Amino acid sequence: MTSRRDFFRYAGVTGGAVAISAVSRVAMAALPEPVIQTRPDTMPPLVPDSGTPYNPVVTLNGWTLPWRMNQGVKEFHLVAEPVVREMAPGFKAHLWGYNGQSPGPTIEVVEGDRVRVFVTNKLPEHTSIHWHGQRLPSGMDGVSGLTQPSIQPGKTFVYEFVARRPGTFMYHPHADEMTQMAMGMMGFWVTHPKTRHPLIDEVQRDFCFLLNAYDIDPGSYTPKTMTMTDFNLWSWNSRIFPGIDTLNVRLNDKVRIRIGNLTMTNHPIHVHGHEFTVTGTDGGPTPKASRWPEVTADIAVGQMRQIDFVADEEGDWAFHCHKSHHTMNAMGHNVPTLIGVDHSGVARKINKLIPEYMVMGERGMADMTEMEMPIPDNTAPMMTGEGPFGSVEMGGMFSVLKVRRDQKPGDYKDPGWFKHPEGTVAHEYTGPLAEPARFKAEGGQSMPRVQSPAKVTEVQVRKPASHSGH
Repeated sequence: MTSRRDFFRYAGVTGGAVAISAVSRVAMAALPEPVIQTRPDTMPPLVPDSGTPYNPVVTLNGWTLPWRMNQGVKEFHLVAEPVVREMAPGFKAHLWGYNGQSPGPTIEVVEGDRVRVFVTNKLPEHTSIHWHGQRLPSGMDGVSGLTQPSIQPGKTFVYEFVARRPGTFMYHPHADEMTQMAMGMMGFWVTHPKTRHPLIDEVQRDFCFLLNAYDIDPGSYTPKTMTMTDFNLWSWNSRIFPGIDTLNVRLNDKVRIRIGNLTMTNHPIHVHGHEFTVTGTDGGPTPKASRWPEVTADIAVGQMRQIDFVADEEGDWAFHCHKSHHTMNAMGHNVPTLIGVDHSGVARKINKLIPEYMVMGERGMADMTEMEMPIPDNTAPMMTGEGPFGSVEMGGMFSVLKVRRDQKPGDYKDPGWFKHPEGTVAHEYTGPLAEPARFKAEGGQSMPRVQSPAKVTEVQVRKPASHSGH
């Protein structure tokens, strides 16, 4: 019979990820019990009850994985498995993830911690875990075939290393990567500094989430794993607007937002109402001399960005990717541009053959929100969400930063819609409009054409039907 001490000696000292499936049942019972979470809500941060204290992160529409201490080592247990993720109310996807969700739970540790992570594979194929951005022994890097044998279905491996530097990291497979990443296998990792760090400020609110994307046909549940560029669902932590929770802070809170990009394209992430600085990457804290104020940070594929700002403007502020088609859900990408085309006569004729036919996009894409057109079961509307002044015509990568002076300390529940002071909301003007004053000497051609066309030609421009290549 293998003792608990012998089991951990076997599992942790070889310098590489080790298979432990052949260990006795008594030894297997020594694994930390896996914690499973299936709710799609933003769970309260996990306050550390052992080891060095720190201010925990808030995982947007996610949670932090509990650990146990074993002879000075922080032990975690990840289970790679098929999951059902509610991407938005009424829309669920069949994905792969960890511990009941995609993305998997956030792992939080402190600089200098020795960490031991057990990984059990309940997928129908082999897998591994790469600890993106970590300094660690080569044999713990998680690349199947190169640094370790892959984790076969039903097997459990263990990774062990020291969290050597503070920062913002992530984990994901390096085995059949295209399939497993397309199915949602990824998670966040945060290493907090063990003492005050000259380049890492203390903050009151510390949020984190991953950018991911899926190609799921309307009415279906499972992503297409061979898609390379033509995704139709752009998500934060496998959630799409209006399923993405708000980021609630107190007025004058110092706020940090950590973002990792595991999609196939870059994302310019934009915050309204505030300026921020990029204070960290997956390479570590940025030097202060390299920082400048921004309102949009472009996050390339495989990159992490950590932004800091003071929430000193009260209100409800949009927070989103600035690529317009990334704030739209499925169904919108192959619709031809029909703006300005009167379909009334055609629609009547088609209705005789197809009773439920309706015109799409005659005045713009907002038509589809207003029409509340019927969609297949288990399909997210293209643009949806109801704000205090009407429809919020967004989808995908969009949420709201809510800044309130009356948010109680330690209580960050959703405060509801902002009550604007009188006279501070844009409104219709019904008075006379004066002719604007203009300079008279502006403009003019640099030189006349040698030959002028006999007839003016108007070019008819049509938007391409595909959105590939972005």
